[in-house]
Amino acid sequence: MDKIFSIIAREKKRQKEQLQMIPSENYASAAVMKTVGSCLMNKYAEGYPNRRYYQGNVNLDAVEDLCRERILKAFGLDDKKWGANVQPHSGCEANLGVYNGLLKPGDKILSMYLPDGGHLSHGWPVTLVAKIFKVEFYHVDRKTQVFDYDQIETQAKKFRPKLLISGGTAYPRTINHKRLSQIAKSVGAYYMADIAHEAGLIAAGAHPSPFPFCDAATFTTHKTFRGPRGAAIIARASLMDKINFSVFPGLQGGPHLHTIAGISVAAAELATPQFRAYARQVIVNAQVLAKELIKGGLSVVSGGTDKHLVLVDLRPQNLSGWTVAWALEVANIITNRNTVPYDTASPYYPSGLRLGTPALTTRGMKVKEMIKISQWILAAVRYAQKVKLPQSKSAIKADRQLAAIGKEVKAFALKFPVPGLPAQAGL
Repeated sequence: MDKIFSIIAREKKRQKEQLQMIPSENYASAAVMKTVGSCLMNKYAEGYPNRRYYQGNVNLDAVEDLCRERILKAFGLDDKKWGANVQPHSGCEANLGVYNGLLKPGDKILSMYLPDGGHLSHGWPVTLVAKIFKVEFYHVDRKTQVFDYDQIETQAKKFRPKLLISGGTAYPRTINHKRLSQIAKSVGAYYMADIAHEAGLIAAGAHPSPFPFCDAATFTTHKTFRGPRGAAIIARASLMDKINFSVFPGLQGGPHLHTIAGISVAAAELATPQFRAYARQVIVNAQVLAKELIKGGLSVVSGGTDKHLVLVDLRPQNLSGWTVAWALEVANIITNRNTVPYDTASPYYPSGLRLGTPALTTRGMKVKEMIKISQWILAAVRYAQKVKLPQSKSAIKADRQLAAIGKEVKAFALKFPVPGLPAQAGL
């Protein structure tokens, strides 16, 4: 047997034994996994349905058409007013597809500041986007740690962007899409909502939608959408020709139809009553988690959450997010270190910790489990603070106290099945 299968077996074991709390990760269903691993991966399908550059695509055309139809239906959108492109390989490509389709080199973009919860692909200085367009960033308020829309409006009127972007990786509060759309229109800009994190919650009616306020929305399909790793663009019908041409041939060649098929299966799952209940529980779980962490003495950015993620500022504990993230991994709790608003630490050793509830909720965990998990998180943080854990990965991994917590967490995690994995015999 190839060594890769041994690695996959170890990863399967890890996913069952640990608590996955990175808010951008989730578990796909057995049906989604089976679809992505199907014979569809054998076919090249450069182009769009009924306009391919290769023969033998009659079935692949049907797959892509069905996926676009289900995507629009998931968000309750009229296909005469809105269009969808499901070919982007990832969220970054989806965002580039909008920029490349609607903007010209040198045009201005106004987007959220990365350390305040924004995303690299929205024009951070080290990216290709910043080399092509002029990018300026808006911030959260220093005191409230949420958006000040009056300030954003003032900045937009001065900067005069061609595109205003909302959405990010670590903003725990609801975004006012209507207000941002009004701001964009007041300066003659397009408004793009990056809903990569919230897409599944929005489709399930558990979180406010950017439609009909935005001109375009992008999202990944593996976070709260609970599908395979991929992405999609939804835009007003009048903009779709430009965006489609931007994606292909502008940015990429053949689409991954096995992934698109998996996205289609996930989109169908979104329409079920079970998924709607799941999405509501994700938010309840995150709010309970935030409340318990605050009760335990941690500083939660903005004082709570309106969605699936919680951002903790560890500066009051004089701890690095790097140290705590590794300590929690030894305790079998998987989170990620993250910058916090007005962070003065480096991105690699930031001051924050980002946690989420989508994957835990997929495994069937609810309020009672969130309270228990928060106790383990607090115990690990207090221990790290008490003993002043060194910034050494090997030393943290060898810590017996953290390993003891990890043993408890493992026994707990194994009580909750991981969807998709039990059915994958041998993998």
